[in-house]
Amino acid sequence: MRAASGRPVTIAIVGALTLALAACGTTGQRRNDPRTPARIVVTGSISTDRVSISPRRFGAGPVSLVVANLTDTSQQLTLESAERDRPGIRQQTAPINPRDTAELRADLRRGRYTVHVTGGGIAAATLRVGQRRASGRNELLQP
Repeated sequence: MRAASGRPVTIAIVGALTLALAACGTTGQRRNDPRTPARIVVTGSISTDRVSISPRRFGAGPVSLVVANLTDTSQQLTLESAERDRPGIRQQTAPINPRDTAELRADLRRGRYTVHVTGGGIAAATLRVGQRRASGRNELLQP
């Protein structure tokens, strides 16, 4: 009978130790880095005479460039840095079929960029990217 009365005490001690260990955690502060700016969508079109982009001025950060090909031939779109004095970006889409669209994603820094198609006869568009946009923190419905 004596062994049976010690069992509840053992269970209580094990339970208390488990709770004490669960309460332990790191005491160091966690860094609270700001989120990147929310991605914006910049739209454009390729016509027979030029590439049009809207808006042409916006702040630095993640961008989705969605472009429609309004010509009768396939076009390949290129986004590249206009400044040659520092390393930049150069991204291309796959050939965009006539009357179809393509998306190009990039994280743009401050500076000037050109958006053009391969081949000649179609004028390029120029983008001006300003200071980094505000953090996407505290914005509702973010992915």
